[in-house]
Amino acid sequence: MTKEVMLTIRGLQFDQGPDSEEIETVQWGQYYKKNGTHYIIYDEVMEGEKEPVRNVIRFREQEMNLMKRGMVNVYMAFEEHRKNITNYHTPYGSLLIGMDTRRVSFTEGAEEIRLQVEYTLEVNYEYLADCRIDIRIQPAGEGVKDAREERLRTGPGILAREEARDRKDPEPQMRV
Repeated sequence: MTKEVMLTIRGLQFDQGPDSEEIETVQWGQYYKKNGTHYIIYDEVMEGEKEPVRNVIRFREQEMNLMKRGMVNVYMAFEEHRKNITNYHTPYGSLLIGMDTRRVSFTEGAEEIRLQVEYTLEVNYEYLADCRIDIRIQPAGEGVKDAREERLRTGPGILAREEARDRKDPEPQMRV
């Protein structure tokens, strides 16, 4: 069964210093489950770009995979207690990134699924940050569909910019 869902994706990076950085985005996509494996497919429009990046998330016990295709291309494998290395291709060049995954877990309820991944991120074999990704998956009801239409009308990144302005912070920055 495929159904339209709302994804709330929150990424948190704990740098070596005292500060941590949190980025949250809301996306709409399709969800289905096949042979015990969960799949989420959604398009992400990068700020300042017209063409979307297609994202496919696949997860099951102790494992999550993320594939991005479009302006950026990457296949990221998160497997508990394993380090995986991949190339992250962007229009500006490629980065060699490593993900040393500590934990992949999810809880499945009647109206939502929560997925959490904790890992250490390296770029070109150098430590960058300890990271956590939290994904909340819930059915896209009528209110959610109205919010989606508003976001499509105002464009990507508007909510993050408004939140930053409210906090009087500079523009939010994307981190790999």
